[in-house]
Amino acid sequence: MWDYCGIILPQKGADIVPHIIPIKDLKNTGEISNLCHETNEPIYITKNGYGDMVIMSIQIFEERMFMQDVYSKIEESESDVTTGRTKNAKESLKRIREKYNV
Repeated sequence: MWDYCGIILPQKGADIVPHIIPIKDLKNTGEISNLCHETNEPIYITKNGYGDMVIMSIQIFEERMFMQDVYSKIEESESDVTTGRTKNAKESLKRIREKYNV
C-alpha cells in the first residue's frame, strides 16, 4: 500500500481495496479528482466514521449507468423468452422488408 495525499491506496496487482476518505479531506479537490480518474473506481466518503457519499469520475459513472441499462434490457429480454413473448424472426424480417421496400 502507498499513501496518496493521506489516502491509502493498494499496490498495483493487489486485490481491489475501496478508497475511503473522511469528509474533511474533500478540501483537496484536485487530488481527489486525480484519484478518481487514475483509479477508475468510486471513492467512499465517511462522516463521523460512517459511510456518507460516493464520488467517481463522470466517465465511470456514465459507463456504469450504460451497463446497468444493458443488463436491465438483457434481463427483460430473457423474461420475454421465458414467458413466450417472442416472434418468428423470418416472418418479422419479411414484414420489415415489405414495409420499407428493402
